[in-house]
Amino acid sequence: MSTTQLPYVEPHQARKRPNTQFEELLGDSIERAFGNGVTELPDLLAHLNRAGPPCPLTSGEWTPEAYKNLMARLGE
Repeated sequence: MSTTQLPYVEPHQARKRPNTQFEELLGDSIERAFGNGVTELPDLLAHLNRAGPPCPLTSGEWTPEAYKNLMARLGE
């Protein structure tokens, strides 16, 4: 059953604002990684470091700590 058939499912119901350009780029990159079979954090970080976008919390490098901190911040 698709989400269009379920009137109570709103894919973006938790959003308080539109995504920023960075958030869109990050989401696209993470989706590509998952689509290529990436399932573990070290492999995801390697993908992000290779494909971008650069991490805004560091000099651009994605680290486990930076990724976790950014995800926590974006989830607020």
